Amino acid sequence: MTGIYTSAEGARAVESRYREYLDAWPVPSEHLRLPTREGETFVVACGPKDAPPLVLLHGSMANTVMWADDAAVWSRHFRVYAVDMIGEPGLSAPSRPDLASDSYALWLDDLLDGIGARNVSLVGTSLGGWLAVDYATRRPDRVDRMALMCPGGIGRQKTGFLFVALLLLPFGKRGRRTLMRHVLGIPASAMAHADPARQAFADYVALIDRSFRPRKERLPVFGDDALRRLAMPVLVIVGGRDVMLDSYGTSRRMREDVPHATVDLLPEAGHLLPSQTERILAFLQVEEGARRHA
Repeated sequence: MTGIYTSAEGARAVESRYREYLDAWPVPSEHLRLPTREGETFVVACGPKDAPPLVLLHGSMANTVMWADDAAVWSRHFRVYAVDMIGEPGLSAPSRPDLASDSYALWLDDLLDGIGARNVSLVGTSLGGWLAVDYATRRPDRVDRMALMCPGGIGRQKTGFLFVALLLLPFGKRGRRTLMRHVLGIPASAMAHADPARQAFADYVALIDRSFRPRKERLPVFGDDALRRLAMPVLVIVGGRDVMLDSYGTSRRMREDVPHATVDLLPEAGHLLPSQTERILAFLQVEEGARRHA
């Protein structure tokens, strides 16, 4: 696993802190280790076992911890599976197959088979949003409903923030923190007045940033024909001030190619979209309600 980290020491530090967060998961949960063709995949499962399955796919340089608060709410209604994506700083295999191939769809096939689900709903953010769209365009019959936050592969991937990085990274820890706030769209005032738990999580994100080697390749862009295959209900939430992805381009293409999709553009938000738990739950529960009355 050290191949995706800058050092063995960094890998151990990230894993140790991650396990502390897993131990503090806010609702009763199970840890699953599922065999796949890309290696073992780690999943946190919570919620009633007979509830509709909901699979969560996090973003780049992240793991299932980002979903802890959401899972506490969504697991009241769904069997939630928070997945550590392969090749990211979690407990899954470090495998990173070509994003332009069908490898990730095959990996998700194995994962869904492993949890015993023929059909699932998906929630994905950023890279996880790209992965959800990739799977839904290839396996539309296996996806009931899909909620995406700042998904990659639809609007243009921006490069302007790289120039900011070149200016800030020489300033060490302070520069990295400023860069992180800039990329995620977090005002400095918000961090200055954050509670201890949020400050501790920011320190954990900074630890990953120092210790982890992110993917270098650009996300493949989905063609119009691929997006038109998204026949299932789709919710897309994007931030107008996202410095990584062209949210206005994402909104335009989704409205043109997937006219039945619900697109929420938040003009003042960045790449990080907090407080979307209830919005996404309301979208997901439309399907749950339809099943109860079927």
